[in-house]
Amino acid sequence: MSTVIITGSAGLIGSESVRFFANLGFNIVGIDNDMRAYFFGEKASTVWNRNLLKDTYGDQYQHYDADIRNREQIEAIFKTYSSDISLIIHTAAQPSHDWAASDPHVDFTVNANGTLVLLEATRQCCPHAVFIFTSTNKVYGDTPNFLPLEELESRWEISPEHPYYIGIDESMSIDNSKHSLFGASKVAADVLVQEYGKYFTMKTASFRGGCLTGPAHSGAKLHGFLAYLMQCTITGQPYTIFGYKGKQVRDNIHSFDLVNAFYHFYQNPRCGEVYNIGGSRHSNCSMLEAISVCEELVGKKLSYTYTDDNRSGDHIWYISDVRKFQQHYPDWQYKYTLQDILQDIYTAQVQRF
Repeated sequence: MSTVIITGSAGLIGSESVRFFANLGFNIVGIDNDMRAYFFGEKASTVWNRNLLKDTYGDQYQHYDADIRNREQIEAIFKTYSSDISLIIHTAAQPSHDWAASDPHVDFTVNANGTLVLLEATRQCCPHAVFIFTSTNKVYGDTPNFLPLEELESRWEISPEHPYYIGIDESMSIDNSKHSLFGASKVAADVLVQEYGKYFTMKTASFRGGCLTGPAHSGAKLHGFLAYLMQCTITGQPYTIFGYKGKQVRDNIHSFDLVNAFYHFYQNPRCGEVYNIGGSRHSNCSMLEAISVCEELVGKKLSYTYTDDNRSGDHIWYISDVRKFQQHYPDWQYKYTLQDILQDIYTAQVQRF
């Protein structure tokens, strides 16, 4: 059976990818050096998940504690498996736009340079492999904030008559907006993935995710919205809502549904594609709505405070239009609703905390 290389393999989407493709019989090479603990502290460490993967899959899962910025390390791994590699799923990243401002050099080198290292290793060692990049809706910067939003009781919303009511599609410009430094580093990586596909005719895709979530998320204050919210509700830890009256809207996609989309692309790949992917109108909520569901599942109130100071460049309303992907891959369907997602997160968080 062929080999799948997964970066960030102990993280949310990485570990979901390990499970998904290992269960299909693939050999898995995981690359993860637990930089999430460096970014967000020991409570956000993914070591627990790495150890679980090792215990579960044994020799089928080979783990490398390597840094994706290190060309020698990455090229050595790719040369070891070379033509056996049929798929690369790149999820490793510095994922927080708040954190990026504290150390722009680390943010950019991890997100942009690390992606370049992986793309070039793919081109040199396994050019026929499929390369999937976990991009972000932050590549659109704050352009969505200039949409004509209406304030409702529990959320910001857009008129049903507006072209983006179904969701934001790939035609939205990524230019001339405030991205946050994180968004800028992900734009660089996103464009590189497209370019390797179009320039070198490699089978690449950038999946521009909405709110990616699921039970394996090591939620932290600066990243992992639903997982961290559920963690605070369970433990009684104080939570802070930043701006927009708590009515900011996100579409939420379960990690399984995202990785299943990766699998559909892998089966029939294209060159240099871009897809917006998220919960769409199928699964979305505001901050206040998410709090209400968490409190219902946990059976107690969340201890939270509110500040008018919104995070710079944060989206007020973002829902993904996934129709382009559905048109290309009509057999792909959502498995998880918003309620399913939060129930799954609740069950996992209770076991951990």
